[in-house]
Amino acid sequence: MNKIQHIADDPPLRAVRAFEAFARHGSVVSAARELDITPSAVSHQLQLLESFVQTPLTVRNGRSLVLTDEGRDYYRSISAAFSVLRSATGFVRERSARRQITVSLIPLFGIGWFIPRLHDFLASNDDVDVTVLYANHRNYRSDAADLSIRFGTGDWIGYTSTPLLSGAVVPVCTPRFERRYGPLRKPVDLAGVPLVHDEDRSTWANWLQSAGARHVTRTEGPLFEDGQLTLSAAMADLGAALLRAPLISRELASGALRKLFDHELDDGRHYYLCWRADAEMPDGAQRLAQWLLDSARAA
Repeated sequence: MNKIQHIADDPPLRAVRAFEAFARHGSVVSAARELDITPSAVSHQLQLLESFVQTPLTVRNGRSLVLTDEGRDYYRSISAAFSVLRSATGFVRERSARRQITVSLIPLFGIGWFIPRLHDFLASNDDVDVTVLYANHRNYRSDAADLSIRFGTGDWIGYTSTPLLSGAVVPVCTPRFERRYGPLRKPVDLAGVPLVHDEDRSTWANWLQSAGARHVTRTEGPLFEDGQLTLSAAMADLGAALLRAPLISRELASGALRKLFDHELDDGRHYYLCWRADAEMPDGAQRLAQWLLDSARAA
């Protein structure tokens, strides 16, 4: 079937719409009111459709216009299509009325800090839909989210960034692990226990040195790509871990993990809230950004 033939087979849509409104209301006047046209225009559209399908769809019954058998069959066939059309249109209109925000973040930040607090934001911003994605922390340039929470020094080309949470780490382990390898009363006591490493094996050595255990260098033990994996390893008693206290507050509060020492290691990397410098931030994203900053200050 060529394009011209296909167009010729398409019914006159204005006429079909007028017919559907008339059949649903059972009245030319009511259909005209819904379509915001005159009753005579509705009648003209009905005649146009009957001419196209080459069969009567309506018939006079006294002073009223009613459907023929063919008209009732045709209405039953098209009413489902109109129902689908109205539903799809309503869905698109509702989505456009809501503010869509995309946020990218590192897994441990999302699981340990962002998601447990998100209900507070959504409760007071019910016109916003939030989509959460993993941030590609090894190549932030591929990030197309409205907002991103990144870990580093705050210098990313093309992005504006503002500090959000400290990236300083503290040593933690489970009570079970401490009973097995303790007592752990001084940093130097960690010299003889299993350790797990988050992304870099030098962090433990740097923490031990800065905590006063100057002759202890520990680089052995399993290495994990990110903090979420490192947290899981610590919870599985694979070793003591260096983690960021704000992201494991639930585990610390419940006693599932215990902070061994208060001494922190700050290597200059922190969590930043970032957005593109070359685009205006949407309203919903502005609200979420302010909520993030306020929540971080209150934490």
